[in-house]
Amino acid sequence: MRAKGWRELIREDFWPPPFCPGCGHGILMGAIMRAIVQTGLDPSRVALVAGIGCAGWIPTYIACDTLHTPHGRAIPHAAGIALTRPDLRVIVIGGDGDLSSIGGNHLIHAARRDLPLTVLCANNAIYGMTGGQTSPTTPPGERTATAPRGVGERPFDLCALVAGAGAGFVARGTVVRPQALEGLLGKALGHPGFSFVEVLTPCPTQVGRRKGLSPVDHLRTLGERTVPLARWRTLPSEERAARIPVGILRGGDEEGSWT
Repeated sequence: MRAKGWRELIREDFWPPPFCPGCGHGILMGAIMRAIVQTGLDPSRVALVAGIGCAGWIPTYIACDTLHTPHGRAIPHAAGIALTRPDLRVIVIGGDGDLSSIGGNHLIHAARRDLPLTVLCANNAIYGMTGGQTSPTTPPGERTATAPRGVGERPFDLCALVAGAGAGFVARGTVVRPQALEGLLGKALGHPGFSFVEVLTPCPTQVGRRKGLSPVDHLRTLGERTVPLARWRTLPSEERAARIPVGILRGGDEEGSWT
């Protein structure tokens, strides 16, 4: 049975969520609920699977069947559900550390196998819950709890990673533009095979605080760095390097090279 509105999907007995003030995960949670409603999915036929980390809290507050797994193991658990219960729409929600570090091999092989999963990665480029350690997506030069002098390694481009592994639908959005994000999530949920959406979101506690940014300034900075893919393609090469393209990167009308 379809939900009439996204508020029906709130688990009020668990409210409020535990996210830090200024965290973008609450915006992502709202976008997920609205996308479920807008695509007409029956909440009783939706399974939400999450691992460990700040993003792993998101399914707790959404009124669908939920499975919490060990760190990095959300995708294999979700694969088991999807393969044994093809009548369910299975959504994986995790952070960049959870999905691309300890869970990295699961991510690329799920994309390679074109499993019927929608994987949503809340990428704040840090291990937020466990103390601000460097994650596989932390930008070079960024100071973290484990790299006080600045990260010296290259980060993953998660969208390029899963696209290279064969994912049929790849998109990148940001919590700065929640309506656009909701549209991306809806299209990902409508894709029949493996779909992946990277959601850029700020971590005001472990990143913004170290940079001396207020939550508002942190959001503003993220908004300035992200541009729609069509516009990104028209920028000079030196400007492209400083900006991040958002939108449907594979599986839509704007499909094409962004690397």
